[in-house]
Amino acid sequence: MKLTKIDERYLKDLTQIIAPSGVENDIATYLISEFKKMNLEIIKDNLGSVFALKKSKNPNAKKVMLCAHMDEVGFYVKNILQNGMIKVVTIGGFNLSTLPSQRVILVNKNGKKFYGMVDALPPHLLNGEQKGIKEDDLLFDFGFKSKDEVLNNDVNIGDFIVCEGEFHYTFNEESIISKAIDDRAGLSLIMSSLNEILNTDLDYDLYIGGTVQEEVGCRGALTSSYLIKPDVAIVVDVSPARDSSSSDAIGKLGEGVLIRYFDRTMIANKKLLDLQIEACKNVNAKYQYFDSPGGTDAGSIHKNLGGIFTLTHCICARSIHSASTLFRVSDYLAAKNSLIELLTNILNSNLIEELKK
Repeated sequence: MKLTKIDERYLKDLTQIIAPSGVENDIATYLISEFKKMNLEIIKDNLGSVFALKKSKNPNAKKVMLCAHMDEVGFYVKNILQNGMIKVVTIGGFNLSTLPSQRVILVNKNGKKFYGMVDALPPHLLNGEQKGIKEDDLLFDFGFKSKDEVLNNDVNIGDFIVCEGEFHYTFNEESIISKAIDDRAGLSLIMSSLNEILNTDLDYDLYIGGTVQEEVGCRGALTSSYLIKPDVAIVVDVSPARDSSSSDAIGKLGEGVLIRYFDRTMIANKKLLDLQIEACKNVNAKYQYFDSPGGTDAGSIHKNLGGIFTLTHCICARSIHSASTLFRVSDYLAAKNSLIELLTNILNSNLIEELKK
């Protein structure tokens, strides 16, 4: 199974854009450019989430919101030391033990990039108390020799940093490794799906786009769903695979779409899960049941406006929230094909009305 050219373009472009939580501007600009090529109306909330409207010809059309979050995990500059090294505050959840020796990119207020790394002490200099890594232990080195040199390069507290992680296929082209797979894979998937259904008449109004600040509390999901007021919302995201150490674990690479029936922030609507499974079966897409101690944008959306019918449509990946996340191409295509089936052949305004009853 291979990606289409447009899937590959979106994945390469979107994963390599630098956009941690709160600084999603470049992703938003990219999406807006794509929406304009499709001649779609653009809708934005005041936090920076951006959507396009594919309008239905149905005068009584319901509203369906399809979203993926634009932000990635990263860091803000917290303190500049006299020797030119930098301490940070983390944005989103990190496994801190993966960070020493990682290459990183700092962007100042003028958009200038500085390439650096996270300092890692050699083993023979570690003492017995340094078993675990804390945020305050991390030292970021961009080659500055003094605090004055940092400031003279217009680097200040609050500037942002992300891990460097190039886009690569594995040797057999069955998997992809990159930074920011969570959730640029989701964004790529919905944008590619939009391209395929652009000229298809839908029985409902489709609002499709990207939300901000998911990694720090699903904030854009709340504001954008309040703005759109959807009848149904579908959240596309990437969840952590658990099959690295156990063949019995749930969340296996290569096993398809996650039927996410329960997580910390939302108990899924059973009727929507049935429709999701129906879509998977119709296109012969693999699917697997999944639960999670974490959450997605769905956790904020489904509680808004007196309650919104909300479904997650996710795949799993290894080492999410890192510079080297890996996912299977077959899972991505299973999620894309079943999503298109759900949008074009299953969901309609009458069905949505029946769900409410």
